[in-house]
Amino acid sequence: MQATTLPPRTADLFQQGLEQQAGAALLRFGAARRRPSGRISWSGNGAAAWLDDARGHLWSVGEAVPAAGLVLRAAHELPDGIREFTGPRGTDTLVGRHLAVSDVVEWVFRWTLEEPPLQRAEERVIELDETHHEELLAFLNEHSPAHSTGPGSAGVSLWTGIRAPDGRLVACGALSSLRDSGAPLMASVATDARLRGQGLGAALTSWLTRYAVRRHGFCTLWQLADNSPAERLYTRLGYRNEDPCVSARMAAPGLP
Repeated sequence: MQATTLPPRTADLFQQGLEQQAGAALLRFGAARRRPSGRISWSGNGAAAWLDDARGHLWSVGEAVPAAGLVLRAAHELPDGIREFTGPRGTDTLVGRHLAVSDVVEWVFRWTLEEPPLQRAEERVIELDETHHEELLAFLNEHSPAHSTGPGSAGVSLWTGIRAPDGRLVACGALSSLRDSGAPLMASVATDARLRGQGLGAALTSWLTRYAVRRHGFCTLWQLADNSPAERLYTRLGYRNEDPCVSARMAAPGLP
């Protein structure tokens, strides 16, 4: 009888240490913390991919070439089920040779296992609750219109803020969670545009990171690749930078 070698499943790749390699922290924090039995996944040759079927979003980690191969394979197997993907930097170009790709955004998935150094103004951070949602939304709409998470969003466990002496909200931030795993995710940190450069964003980021590390053992966040001020801040606070990612929308096979 001829032996047949099957590619390892995502869980096997996790056990083999793929999640410890640079560029695979999304597997470590985004998938491996919880593995629903119904998850659809693909793996092979140093890359793994799994589907958030509620969003039609495919996540992939590993090297760009095998990751792109898994994205294409998944798109052909589930042409109506996958609308967008996130993968290692370069995946969009490789996938784009075969399928139409649009709305490309380059990100860095960052994480830390350590509490950051104490920041100036961190003692001014306060916790906010649902009675402050209207105030938070107005503040975010004015000072961070492209915020990723808003008051009342699913998965948010905590909102925080900093107030001026007159009581005005001058900074805010949230602790949310990665949809696929529940891992702590910092989101929507914003500062009053007139007060930027005074360390308020650093204070909130440090406070939220410390909160998450003490309760969960780690904290994660997404950073736009071209955001140099955020890059410097997160590096100073101890966030690792080994996971350059790209997200994009794509057309189903056979469509323009």
